[in-house]
Amino acid sequence: MTLTLTATVLVKAQEPDLSRMYVHPPIQVANVPQNPSAPPGILPAQFKAAYGFNQVPNQGQGQTIALVDAYDDPNISSDLAFYQAYFHLGSCNFQKVIVGNPLQGQGWDLEESLDVEQACALASRANIILIEANSDSLSDMLAAVQVAIAAPYNASVVSMSWRYPEFSSEQNYDSYFCNISNANGPVTFVAASGDSGHAIFFPTVSRCVVSAGGTTLTLSTVAPLSNPLQLDYGRETAWDGSSGGISEYESGLSWQDGIFQGCGTNGMRCVPDISSLSNSNPGVPVYDTLGYGGWVLVGGTSVASPDWASFFTLVNSMRAAADPPKGTLSQAAQDLYAIYNSPNYLLDFHDITDGSNGNCGIDCVAGPGYDLVTGIGSYQANRLAPVLVADPN
Repeated sequence: MTLTLTATVLVKAQEPDLSRMYVHPPIQVANVPQNPSAPPGILPAQFKAAYGFNQVPNQGQGQTIALVDAYDDPNISSDLAFYQAYFHLGSCNFQKVIVGNPLQGQGWDLEESLDVEQACALASRANIILIEANSDSLSDMLAAVQVAIAAPYNASVVSMSWRYPEFSSEQNYDSYFCNISNANGPVTFVAASGDSGHAIFFPTVSRCVVSAGGTTLTLSTVAPLSNPLQLDYGRETAWDGSSGGISEYESGLSWQDGIFQGCGTNGMRCVPDISSLSNSNPGVPVYDTLGYGGWVLVGGTSVASPDWASFFTLVNSMRAAADPPKGTLSQAAQDLYAIYNSPNYLLDFHDITDGSNGNCGIDCVAGPGYDLVTGIGSYQANRLAPVLVADPN
């Protein structure tokens, strides 16, 4: 089903012209021959076994996840149908919403395929909504975000795999993400940190967005597992493209106090918050027929954003199914840092301690605990999800 809507963003007086500020998706196409006969990279079942999603029984039922991208991919529904049939994912409940009158393709079709296919793989019983913005201007992207969180969609989790360099008035636009609720409860926003190494981008740097950085994931074994509930995590290192750093303009957050010099109440906002697989080696497979004609091996923090958004969707679904039922997460980022500062940190997260994203000293190096390359680390989904379900917020 496809709907066409119109939306506008009110630009404040003396603010930059967001209609002339163009965002880009942090997606990386692997430097290998594309369109192979079989999907390359880490397949959905392997990804789930690596991070413990295969031990999370809930698949997102009753929840809505929105993926916000630009321009129109006319093949997205058929591409997703092929992907879910190939990997035996069942019937993902998918809807495309067109905002305005966007052109087709424009280099965004691969990003759209990646986003909806990752969401289908990890949260297959959720309502998956692709919001296609009229263009890739920042004004149109923020308008699309507003469509995602409003009726009739009321997404409780929104993924944004796009970025624009920091600008001095960016805090004025945090209101698009802060303290947002709809008919389904509070909304969690997740954004890709970027694929440029040590650097900072908007909207991931917003104080009300969970910033997803990138890693290189190695499986314990690539052989088929004898038990579908078996875990297969090998190790992770920081991906050199994972963007992060200390913001020039976004004020610090109390829950980042003490995590890293220059962060927190007496410092500035630091990103990323968390991370997961983003390196295109090994990468994940995407099926896209508009621009590539079949299977494509990709990476980038464009992978981490929908993956973490899918994880939060599972958590919200588990919270709704709890006895007594609980509402959607209202402070996801703050909750993650509370776990980081608890004795259970290393039970719920993989701490990424090796690798770097540049040559700027400690700011560019992954190490024990929080760092500006991988944040807190990646999820042990089977352990982290129940902790967030139990959270009273």
